[in-house]
Amino acid sequence: MIAFTTRLFKGAVAATALLAASAQLSSAETLTMSSWVPPTHFVHTDFLVPLTEKIAEATEGRVTVMILPAPLASPPQHWELARTGVADITWGNFTYEPERFVSMWFAEFPNAGTNAEAQSRALWQTYEAYLADNAAFEGVKMLAVGMFGGGQLHHGKKTVTTPADVANQKFRMGGPIQEKLLTALGAVPVAAPATKAYEMLESGVVDGSLHTMESVVNFRLEDVLKHHTVFPKGFYDATFFVAMNGAKWDGLSDADKAAIEGVIGEELSAAWGRNFDAQNPAATGKLEAAGHTFAEATPELIAAVDAIQATMVADWVEAAKAAGVADPQAMLDFYNTTYTTLAGQ
Repeated sequence: MIAFTTRLFKGAVAATALLAASAQLSSAETLTMSSWVPPTHFVHTDFLVPLTEKIAEATEGRVTVMILPAPLASPPQHWELARTGVADITWGNFTYEPERFVSMWFAEFPNAGTNAEAQSRALWQTYEAYLADNAAFEGVKMLAVGMFGGGQLHHGKKTVTTPADVANQKFRMGGPIQEKLLTALGAVPVAAPATKAYEMLESGVVDGSLHTMESVVNFRLEDVLKHHTVFPKGFYDATFFVAMNGAKWDGLSDADKAAIEGVIGEELSAAWGRNFDAQNPAATGKLEAAGHTFAEATPELIAAVDAIQATMVADWVEAAKAAGVADPQAMLDFYNTTYTTLAGQ
């Protein structure tokens, strides 16, 4: 009788544990993530996948993230995918919607820096201090923001170091800041995504293209871009987001939201930057080993870019005020001071 009772008790304990496990499984939340880079890209392997793992670990498996096998829309539509809930989490480039994100233009101007981790941390702190309540960002929970450590000028056939070298040359570019910059320098901007750069360069449609160093390698442009002009503080930059649908975020339990808060925000933004800080020097080393030409922009070219930047900032201050930023200059000064401090640590 005692043995039977013991077996009955053990069976009841096992059944209770099974029911508890089943209840936890049924209450688990699976979030969908839409991404537009291939699964071999470092953003996928070194940033997005670790993010999914951190969320699952932080919530003890109660919240998991599934990266969809194919993007649900083109890259410029990924903010809307998150805002409207078509996908729970997305990432993308603020530059793809320049009119919506006028407030972010300041971080894409020349001289924004070349330390991507410091940039990304500084941009997160700036977002939290000045932009979190801006109407442009309504409808999402911002998980991270990031930058890529300074884009540079690349040419297929010659070394470009002076304003005269840039004049009348056709450069592929990807956004309005780059367009204004090239136009002011007397170059001919040609808008196209980076994925089109190879065929445009090979066919002679453009003479050069704007990229980070890692982008030259990751888009396999080594054979068509052999001359690289380096601006010590960056020729231009780009701003990125990782965002979650606001309603989906609100629907998570308080415990899970608190757990996820520990792996997003400034630390996730820093992780974004660290990946680019690893990729850019590695790409430079590969290009140097292949015999590519590297040259620093001359003081004359840097001065020309600085003058253009000053005009850009003045114009942006007025545009940002119209976009709901109370004191754009103070926000820019905050970013610059924060970046300088972080980069020096």
